[in-house]
Amino acid sequence: FSVVPWVGKDIVRLAWGGYSVGDATLNRFYSFHFILPFLMVVLVGLHLSLLHEYGSSNPLGVDSRSLMVPFFPYYFYSDLLGGI
Repeated sequence: FSVVPWVGKDIVRLAWGGYSVGDATLNRFYSFHFILPFLMVVLVGLHLSLLHEYGSSNPLGVDSRSLMVPFFPYYFYSDLLGGI
C-alpha cells in the first residue's frame, strides 16, 4: 500500500488501523516481489532446456523415441508459442 510516497502511509494506517511497516521491510518485500518473476522465468527456461536435453523420466514406460522430433528449433518455437 505504501508504494505511493505521499499518501502511502495514510493508506496503510487506514487499511491496517495504524499499523505501519518500516522502510527496511518494504524495501525487502518489494525487492523480492520484483526479482521473483525473473527468477521464475529463468527456472522455467532451465527446466525446459533440461527436458529437451535429457527427456523426462517417463514413469509409464512409453517408448518416447518414436515421438521425439530430432531438431531443436521445433521445441524452441513450440514452447515459445505454447506459453502465449
